[in-house]
Amino acid sequence: MITKHLILNVLTKISARPQATHLLTAIFLFMNIAAINSTFAATDTYKIDTKGAHASIKFKIKHLGYSWLYGRFDTFDGTLMLDEKAPENSTIEVTINTSSINSNHAERDKHLKGSDFLDVKKYPNATFKSTSVSKSGDNTGTIKGELTLHGVTKTIEIPVTHIGGGSDPWGGYRQGFSGSTTLTLKDYGIDFNLGPASTQVELILDIEAIKQ
Repeated sequence: MITKHLILNVLTKISARPQATHLLTAIFLFMNIAAINSTFAATDTYKIDTKGAHASIKFKIKHLGYSWLYGRFDTFDGTLMLDEKAPENSTIEVTINTSSINSNHAERDKHLKGSDFLDVKKYPNATFKSTSVSKSGDNTGTIKGELTLHGVTKTIEIPVTHIGGGSDPWGGYRQGFSGSTTLTLKDYGIDFNLGPASTQVELILDIEAIKQ
């Protein structure tokens, strides 16, 4: 049986020869390329299905502590690199057009887009890039990554649930996930006084993505 110990012994003997330098370099390069190709072969690319309106990024925040105000971002896109057998190898990147915020009230949306809140002229996009994925159950896990909002980047964690996946009627293959996370507004330099009950906002993510 060829073992790691045997391979190292052989490489050690080869390295003792003066002409072995280039051979060793080629061997290690081949091994690294093989390892990289093996990782990418197990990862599939998925695009978030915003065209078919099968994904949403919503938010909710308390209004005076008496009720919940809901809104959404109408324009966003993103890509998942998904490894079904080893989810920890997966990644996700999402870009949100902040000017697409929609709270179903034109005057309020105008205020939210202004300098008191999102300041969309200065910060037209918010982004999320995952740095790790961990599995906690058969269909649950946590995505950790960097959220950049209002010009500030913070590490956040998003508990997620895999809703399901499989073939669609149009010859494609889809995967769906749901998750949410809570942000403290002042952490992102948004400190307009909405009252003590409205210092945090919950992001609610429902994502369906199509395999490319």
